[in-house]
Amino acid sequence: MREKAKILDQEGINRAVTRIAHEIIEKNKGASGLCIVGIRNRGVYIAQRIAEIIKKIEGAEVLTGALDITLYRDDLALASGQPLVRKTEIDFDINDKNLVLVDDVLYTGRTIRAALDALIDFGRPKSIQLAVLVDRGHRELPIRADFVGKNIPTSNKESVEVHLQESDTIDEVLIAEKE
Repeated sequence: MREKAKILDQEGINRAVTRIAHEIIEKNKGASGLCIVGIRNRGVYIAQRIAEIIKKIEGAEVLTGALDITLYRDDLALASGQPLVRKTEIDFDINDKNLVLVDDVLYTGRTIRAALDALIDFGRPKSIQLAVLVDRGHRELPIRADFVGKNIPTSNKESVEVHLQESDTIDEVLIAEKE
């Protein structure tokens, strides 16, 4: 992969996540009955950031969890080798909650489909809303985000790389050329 352009820096990511948090509060009329679940890995970090911002604004703790979708992927049979299964951490009841599912990049929609399948194993939320840092288009399934940090039109010859402090020691979003 060859870096083509930096789309968001730390300040841009902070603004996008803050805007998403405000939009979530507005759509849900506050933080009551709200829970946020991030898709491993970077979706979890974004979810935690959103929850912190909501706590500062609303003064209320928001239940936050982490979801591993590895075993729910529709391309699992195509993967060579042993899949890396990580821990799902949803230690609260999601029934009748307004659940916000968070991921870093929305592309084909297949990751979100897998996440929806996984979530239903935990209960029946009142609603499931989707928040993504980046929407790059190219959907293969009828899935759209309710909250988007940045829309980035891309070609299929490009990839979007999200780097976050928690895992990559830097906050940035890059477009890279596939080689």
